[in-house]
Amino acid sequence: MENTYVERTQQGSPAKDIVLSGLLISLVFIATKFINLRLPLSINGGLIHLGNTMLFVSALVFGKKKGAVAGAFGMGLFDVVSGWMAWAPFTFVIRGVMGYMIGSIAYAGGRNGQNIFWNLVAIFLSGIWMLAGYYLAEVILYGNWLTPVTSIPGNVIQIVAGAILGLPIVTALKKIF
Repeated sequence: MENTYVERTQQGSPAKDIVLSGLLISLVFIATKFINLRLPLSINGGLIHLGNTMLFVSALVFGKKKGAVAGAFGMGLFDVVSGWMAWAPFTFVIRGVMGYMIGSIAYAGGRNGQNIFWNLVAIFLSGIWMLAGYYLAEVILYGNWLTPVTSIPGNVIQIVAGAILGLPIVTALKKIF
């Protein structure tokens, strides 16, 4: 059986693992921080970014651990440096679990993130987790059960855009690795 890049990196040196994790964290952070639109999508504002694209790519190409680390640290760092400090703990958990879910589902049963149907299922289920997680975070932060509903459309747009842009990137990278 051919040894895939993901299998080789899991058996590789700790230095390579750290460098790859740092690169993936950076890609998620940059796509969140610099490739975004601030839109009046909800009562609380709204930020549409492409960090999801890089989170999806990280988890689908490199698996659940790299996906979790990239999502948690990349988007958590964005919150810290962008003035959203109150959101950082929530983002760290929500995005970390999201990356882990995607990688777990996409790699289950020996699929290695190469089955487009299961990749979509992974994104869909992790998207439900994201919507629920951020809804509860807003309830906690704003003390209101109704206002957070207005953030759902923007979050759905992010998930859909991330899937539309990310899946072709994953397909291309899977051919290389």
